[in-house]
Amino acid sequence: MKSTQRQDRMAAFVASEGEVTVDALAARFDVSVETVRRDLAKLEDQGRLRKFHGGARPVPAQQRLHVEASFEARMNEERAAKQAIAAKLTQIVHPGDTLFLDTGSTTLVACSVLAELRGLTVITNSVAAAEKLSLGGQGQVYLLGGAYARGNSQTVGAMVLEQIGRFRADHAVLTPTGVDAEAGVTDANADEAEIARAMINSAQSVTFLTVPSKFGRKAAFHVCGLTQIQTVLAAGPPDDTHLKALGTAGVALP
Repeated sequence: MKSTQRQDRMAAFVASEGEVTVDALAARFDVSVETVRRDLAKLEDQGRLRKFHGGARPVPAQQRLHVEASFEARMNEERAAKQAIAAKLTQIVHPGDTLFLDTGSTTLVACSVLAELRGLTVITNSVAAAEKLSLGGQGQVYLLGGAYARGNSQTVGAMVLEQIGRFRADHAVLTPTGVDAEAGVTDANADEAEIARAMINSAQSVTFLTVPSKFGRKAAFHVCGLTQIQTVLAAGPPDDTHLKALGTAGVALP
């Protein structure tokens, strides 16, 4: 069993059983106590459980941070909303623009729209997005090189961050895990949060593509505050709390 699969099952077991000791987890998953402790530390960092001396317990529901499903599963979630968001991109991105594009199911759906715009220059760490955009043949695509993360078909790490700093772009078009009135923009993946921050720092404007379920959602890794965003493209308006918070921050909601 891969470590990620074991950790997923361990988190699910703790959630169903309540408090569980390290020894019990080691016996159930047939691994050493040291392996269990490493797994629990990673799961706590992800906000999926809480450790205590000698074991772990579930995170209270009201405190639980969002953990994303697999990329394949996310591609099939809220598909109509993602297509509606993609259609709005032409209000922000125009032929000849240069943009950063991160790895996300909504940004990948948006590639079908971007591929139709002539003269775009796109800088991305998404292998899938680079391939999809290159099929359009309307502009240039730069794929950032680094460590390959197969699960999301993306490159990550220090090499990617260094390369982002060599570019300047009109737009950073990004997909977060959550947009919250208090927590700001967050991501469930530490590498993706780092890449998003680097792209924001090298772009003149920042646009987040957000399906309705992401408003009010919080994840483990901070990306930016609401005041760093110029535009949020969503399939529909957020609730009053987030509409007010975004308006106060000066964020446009076309």
